[in-house]
Amino acid sequence: MVILVVATTADPASIGPASSFLSMPGWSPGPSLQEGIESFSNGDVRFLKQEKSIIQEDDLDLRWEAATGEPVSEVIFLSRHTAVSSRPALTVHPIGVPHLRDDETPPQGGRPGWVAQPNPRIGPWLRLLKQIASNQGLVPEFEITLEATHHGPVTNTPTMFLEIGSTEEYWGHQVAAQTIALLLWQGLGLGGGTPVGTWNRTNEKVLLGIGGGHYTPRHMDIVIKDGVWVGHLLSGYSLPMEEPAKGSSKSNSNSPEINGMWKHAIQVSYEATKSAFPGGEIIAHLDHKSLKGWQKNAIVNFLTEHSIRIGKPGDFF
Repeated sequence: MVILVVATTADPASIGPASSFLSMPGWSPGPSLQEGIESFSNGDVRFLKQEKSIIQEDDLDLRWEAATGEPVSEVIFLSRHTAVSSRPALTVHPIGVPHLRDDETPPQGGRPGWVAQPNPRIGPWLRLLKQIASNQGLVPEFEITLEATHHGPVTNTPTMFLEIGSTEEYWGHQVAAQTIALLLWQGLGLGGGTPVGTWNRTNEKVLLGIGGGHYTPRHMDIVIKDGVWVGHLLSGYSLPMEEPAKGSSKSNSNSPEINGMWKHAIQVSYEATKSAFPGGEIIAHLDHKSLKGWQKNAIVNFLTEHSIRIGKPGDFF
């Protein structure tokens, strides 16, 4: 099994960390996947450098195995991050567009209604990233944060994105690029240390975030603490719920008026998280303050009906 790390020359926030990472010892040229995609090998890590947009490159893990005979255990993408706030940031997140209907076109890759398996490294690497960024002098200028589940491309193995944001000024930031490269180097154990975030456990708790904004602040408050594992993070926009018509009971989750893709989004995100953490206990954590009463009641009833445990912050430690 090999680990794919993927970057694109079309993105300065992707090729910057790539160049820093490939300048570290131990790399050798690998096979070309296809025209425009070259590879490099270091232990069980395969680094793919391509020319196209990352979010359009579906099934890279399956294509790599078909071309080389090497099964892929996980995929890590390097990319830029954009935000209205323009605040400098280093972010980590799972991917998918579970809230989109079949007749909708994903604006940034993926497949409608689909999520990737979340990479188990997301929680441990968020904490390692914060430590490295602090040591590199990026904190407090840079925010170190999770993002909610969003965008593509389609993958078939546990996946995460590492991003530098949030404007062109920072996409090419040299110290930020070096920080992401160090995260990869240390996190994958390429320097001879122990890899960080490898899931080989049973009965440990895994957070499934439901509700909140794109940067999942209330889920972040839990995940930033040592020992917490995290799967998918569904912000409010990934839980489209049609408000019940006037006169109907907003407390009844079985009411046909509460339509939308929210149930599907929760179900596929739960299943993907469970698949990524075999033997783990997946616990839903709700951002109660972000949900209206009828939304919370509907979600709680749905989780209960599907035997998905709902946890409080203290349940994850």
